[in-house]
Amino acid sequence: MRIVLFGQAAFGRDVLAALREAGEEVVGVSVPRQDGRPDPLAEVAEAAGIPVIETPALRQDEPFQRYLDWRPELLVFAFVTDIVRKRVLDAASLGAIQYHPSLLPRHRGRSAMNWAILSGATRTGLTVFWVDEGIDTGPVLLQREVEIGPDDTVGSLYFQRLYPLGVEALVEAVRLVREGTAPRLVQDETAATYEPPCGPEHGVVDWGQHGQVVHNVIRGVDPQPGASARIRGETLRLYGSRYTLGHPPQPPGTVLAITEGRAEVAVIGGTLSIERVQREGQGKVAAGDVLQAGDVLGHG
Repeated sequence: MRIVLFGQAAFGRDVLAALREAGEEVVGVSVPRQDGRPDPLAEVAEAAGIPVIETPALRQDEPFQRYLDWRPELLVFAFVTDIVRKRVLDAASLGAIQYHPSLLPRHRGRSAMNWAILSGATRTGLTVFWVDEGIDTGPVLLQREVEIGPDDTVGSLYFQRLYPLGVEALVEAVRLVREGTAPRLVQDETAATYEPPCGPEHGVVDWGQHGQVVHNVIRGVDPQPGASARIRGETLRLYGSRYTLGHPPQPPGTVLAITEGRAEVAVIGGTLSIERVQREGQGKVAAGDVLQAGDVLGHG
């Protein structure tokens, strides 16, 4: 089965390595436009003698003809951010499958992991689905469920669970397609949710909300785009939150103490322990390097 892998970065690179290790035939790779620094997936593919075409170039006739010369049967999408045109999809006789880091039809869209945590969910997962013309709407091929820990961030959820499990799931999905046993389970539209891309506005901390909600906001935008609060007239981004139940006497947003570099902050229903902070235009540092007991954080 002749596979063309669309993807980028470390995830795409690791999917390529895993497919080849499983004995699958990857005949071509497509990556986003490379401006300056080469993409890790492109580097590994070229080193292995696998031809590479930038995905935007497939809109042009000559690169598209080179793509057709690969005679693709199955397209595998591993972290694709470019729009792949219909004629590219139609050229693959077996269609295209895609990795998505949520249990579809929940959390369609590009910020699925952010919104799972922002919503307070305790479980999420990944889906490999058949690509159609909608946004994450195609039939489900397989799914895997994982736990969201109480202090998980988007970074820890992805790199510790959904990234390695996603590589394994794509290899398994390809095997099922090759063997002719891959399911096509129609998504339940009555259970579908779609959220917009997660931006800075979704990470603004409101200290008038319950502490669990504030905790979910901070970890749901960690590491990107980062939660924001205000202190001494400047915006401060907050990272590495832990939530403990309690009844602090001070108003929400008050820094109660600095403990081993972490800032203990009063919230409704308990205390938040903030590991790191970041001033505008600067790097991340220990929270205790910027904050001190008695400081009062305002809305971001």
